[in-house]
Amino acid sequence: MVTTLRIAQDETADELLSSDPFALLLGMLLDQQFPMERAFAGPAKVKERFGSLDPAKLAAADPEEFADLCATPPAVHRYGRSMAGRIQAVAEVVRDEYDGDVTRIWTTTDDPAEIVGRLKALPGFGDQKARIFAALLGKQLGVRPAGWREAIGPYAEDGSRRSVADVTDETSLQEVRDYKKAAKAKAKAAKG
Repeated sequence: MVTTLRIAQDETADELLSSDPFALLLGMLLDQQFPMERAFAGPAKVKERFGSLDPAKLAAADPEEFADLCATPPAVHRYGRSMAGRIQAVAEVVRDEYDGDVTRIWTTTDDPAEIVGRLKALPGFGDQKARIFAALLGKQLGVRPAGWREAIGPYAEDGSRRSVADVTDETSLQEVRDYKKAAKAKAKAAKG
């Protein structure tokens, strides 16, 4: 049974995120300096324009042509050309290190710290993004090896509305937005 995700708040994009784990990973990649739901709608735009989300095909695409495709309005991301390069870099890693199967990042180990480490090693993923994606896998897709909450940290907490891992509908999307806005304000106030 496929879990239906509601991150993009768009039926077509959410169906793709729900059925294609690589699309979900790309959505997470695009989730920076851009509205969350638009970032997670990005993979559907790429698939519509490019015709595929196969990591090998994406990695092999002509970089200039692919950048044009991602930057064409409505762009895949605010920084469409730059993110096109990151999409191709992630696709290359998935092709070369995981035999083209992104799920191997989390299905070939039972060590949650290793899963976070593998995610963190992806182009465009830092520690926070890796933990958020691991929390998304655990909370919404049932990827919960022993110790997963401890390995991920606060993003894995039940009842929190702090990241995309907690978005299940329009209301929770707004709650995550509110949390992020409050966190930014608190950080800004702390700087003085």
